Amino acid sequence: MNRVIGYVGTKDLQGMWEEDIRSLDVINIAFGQIREGKISWDGDGCREALARIRSLHPQIKILLSVGGWGADGFSQAASGPAARRLFAESAAETAQRWALDGIDIDWEYPGTSVAGIASAREDRENFTLLLEALRESLDRLGEGRMLTIAAGGDTYFVKQTQMDRLVRCLDYVQLMTYDLQGGFQKVTGHHAALYHGRRNLSDACADKAVRAFLEAGVPAGKLVLGLPFYSRKWMGVANLRDGLGVEAQTVGGYGPDYGELTERFINKNGFVRHWDEEACSPWLFDGSTFISYEDEESLGIKADYARQKGLYGVMYWEYCCDPTRTLTQFLRRRMDSAQ
Repeated sequence: MNRVIGYVGTKDLQGMWEEDIRSLDVINIAFGQIREGKISWDGDGCREALARIRSLHPQIKILLSVGGWGADGFSQAASGPAARRLFAESAAETAQRWALDGIDIDWEYPGTSVAGIASAREDRENFTLLLEALRESLDRLGEGRMLTIAAGGDTYFVKQTQMDRLVRCLDYVQLMTYDLQGGFQKVTGHHAALYHGRRNLSDACADKAVRAFLEAGVPAGKLVLGLPFYSRKWMGVANLRDGLGVEAQTVGGYGPDYGELTERFINKNGFVRHWDEEACSPWLFDGSTFISYEDEESLGIKADYARQKGLYGVMYWEYCCDPTRTLTQFLRRRMDSAQ
């Protein structure tokens, strides 16, 4: 338990700081894709970086994450026995070729085409069958190969999947408990709240997601709480109160990453930091622009929550969003603080 897992872009593996590498239990390489029904990832330029990471931290686990927002091919790969077998065999081949510890599946999202990808009514059942095929294929490589997924951080994901069945194939489930408000709403709010604050338009929050997945049959010890190292930003916000729960002229698009926030926005250039005691979330407001983000205070509370709930650990997206190189090591210290 108390694991710290980080998504690291393929291009960012080479530049990882030694202290950050030692602070992580698992690296999810983002991303492999699906090409002609098989997993495809060009790791030729990463061999030196992977060797360095393993030399610095021999116990670390390195997985290839396949998919991501807008990544097509999952519904097709899950659609029938032959397609599932082809995909599963390619997963084992990929893990073996690059000496990886496993595969992380990031299908966003089974049963829907919201990301502009193919979907089918049968995705719910086929997702389970696909993971079963993957588990079997990876197990043939020997003991210890991992299989994980990233899951949408609200109740819609459990409704579109068979979590009680598919979790048997998995080492753990990573909850994407971010982007929970913003992409489709013009009312300002927290995109990664721990709890539902009464001033937040949406009741989507990390605690709600954890409870939903527990009720769907996922053990606490197989749940990972997701944390963002980036922000969401609303512009043209009416200058009312402190900006929270106020209509804007834009939806909450992606805003500055943590490095930019610390350099230019947090209590700087007219932006004032506020804190929501109910949601356990900070935000910034300058009278017209509202930024929902995470900092050490909110991340620390979430790390404490993960430990207290007996979750497998925490996960973040993504490494390159923290050029200050403080948050990974902070999370390591916080997750270890009660041991």
